[in-house]
Amino acid sequence: MTSKLEPGEGGSLFYDPATGKVGEYRDKAGPYVMLRPVGGGREWEADPEALRPATDRERLGASVRAANRRTLTQPVPPSPLDDVSRPPRPVPGCDACGELAELRERAIGVHDRSAETDANVLLRQHQRREHQA
Repeated sequence: MTSKLEPGEGGSLFYDPATGKVGEYRDKAGPYVMLRPVGGGREWEADPEALRPATDRERLGASVRAANRRTLTQPVPPSPLDDVSRPPRPVPGCDACGELAELRERAIGVHDRSAETDANVLLRQHQRREHQA
């Protein structure tokens, strides 16, 4: 690159033929300039005379690679096993479901959250075992 890079060009994207990478201009370091991968990462020194502005295609490619890196490094949330935030509904016509639902309603009536939770757990276990739910 024939023109001198100035610190005011921070964030500008340049293609470094020595590494074959596009990097964001960060700062000068002696006779070199510091470039950083798009989206962050380890900086590297580059010869300012060899750099050229990145083409639109190179900019897009670098942005896509950065987005892919973010996707691969972010934790994937676990898939919910079942919706435990809602109480299970009794299966119509099942006496056991009805009894457990009544047990839960009595616990709710006396504000016994522990007994309410126990009734929900028992109802879910019963439904998995007997109703394949």
